[in-house]
Amino acid sequence: MASQEADHPGPVTPGDEPPRPGRVPVVDNTLSMLRDPLGFYDRVGAMDADVVGYNVAGTTGYFVTHPDLVERILVTDEGNYEKGALLQRSLGEYIGEGLFLLEGEEWKEQRTALQPAFYREKIAAYGDSMTDFAAATGEGWTDGERVDVLPAMREYTLRVLGKTLLDVDIDRTAAALEPLLSALRARLDPRSLSAYVPLAVPTPTNRRVRSARADFEATLDDIIAERRAESAADREARDDVLSLLLSLDEATMSRERLGHQLLTFLVAGHDTTALTLTYAWFLLGHHPERQRKLHDELDSVLGGADPTPADLFELPYLDDVLTEVLRLYPPAFTTFRQPTEPVTLGGYDIDPDAQLTIPQWLVHRDGRWYDDPDAFRPERWTDAFESQLPDYAYYPFGGGPRHCIGMRFARMEAKLAIATLAGRYRFETVTDPPLDLAMRITLSPTEPVEVRVHER
Repeated sequence: MASQEADHPGPVTPGDEPPRPGRVPVVDNTLSMLRDPLGFYDRVGAMDADVVGYNVAGTTGYFVTHPDLVERILVTDEGNYEKGALLQRSLGEYIGEGLFLLEGEEWKEQRTALQPAFYREKIAAYGDSMTDFAAATGEGWTDGERVDVLPAMREYTLRVLGKTLLDVDIDRTAAALEPLLSALRARLDPRSLSAYVPLAVPTPTNRRVRSARADFEATLDDIIAERRAESAADREARDDVLSLLLSLDEATMSRERLGHQLLTFLVAGHDTTALTLTYAWFLLGHHPERQRKLHDELDSVLGGADPTPADLFELPYLDDVLTEVLRLYPPAFTTFRQPTEPVTLGGYDIDPDAQLTIPQWLVHRDGRWYDDPDAFRPERWTDAFESQLPDYAYYPFGGGPRHCIGMRFARMEAKLAIATLAGRYRFETVTDPPLDLAMRITLSPTEPVEVRVHER
């Protein structure tokens, strides 16, 4: 990695401080995050250091960008870290009782209770619905049509979640969920001052969040009341996550916790997969030779039929395409942790009140691990390449015990959607690179990502 702001720090001795971007970090770092968060991340990535300090709006933290250190935090010494105060301040009121933010024994209990909903065979049972919803999405397009793909992909993933999470027609909840997600994206955008003030401060953004959350909770209350009014036999016959949550006792799954769990899954499962698919069409449309290779594989294996979960084992290039999309554009662009005791990382002593930023965005594009790291090259994912790649040079779903519980679900959903729609259409990207991206809840484009679809 070429250095732009600091020489290689050389050997670290006790008491040394890691390099920091900017001459006056608290001012420079804060202004940089407000003006251009992604640019600030890239400045850090250009520094020849694996631990880089920062101070943003009074929060002292460190970027950690070496895979060995990432693995130590997320896996080897994971018991010495928690999600931390920054995430609790930002999201605690909405999903603090959900799986994403719970800690310790409460987290273990909830993870164990929810794991059956994400067993491999359980997820495979959702495959037909995923393929059917993808096919219905494509049926709404005409040959040569120009499509803004992110809204289309959000509608697709929302319909999948409506069936698998709540077993309801998602049109009923979309009217309440979408305003809440939109308000949360605005509140958590680091370019906005609202990201740095408590929710109790009555800013326009915070008022929008509170109003949208109240509407969402009211809709959720209605759905829960109707489900509880059903007979036990009818509830048992359902095959969705809400039914599993309602089967747990009140001590394990209170009403508040149930709402936080459902919102966690809706946020995590909706935008992330929709963004993954959006970036997939953008990249495939800009690389017609790789799109042709994908089409050849789909035609050879599927023969024009729609895919099933079993077919995915016979589609290795599709898997490589998805893996490369998630490397270049990980919707979960960074991971946060905070040490619970003093730790040493890269030779530097880190206090317990420090925020650790572990950015997929930088690690996935590090030239030490990837040749031509900014290029879309699914072919790079050979067995030989993966055998020499450090384990945590790639972690789009996090890692260790707290990796995303929905990882298999998300990968299967994305691959079935790509296979279904690419079987019907050739995609030609209209939007020119590079994409203008914003770091909100997820890594999101700021402008429409448009493609032209051509019937095959």
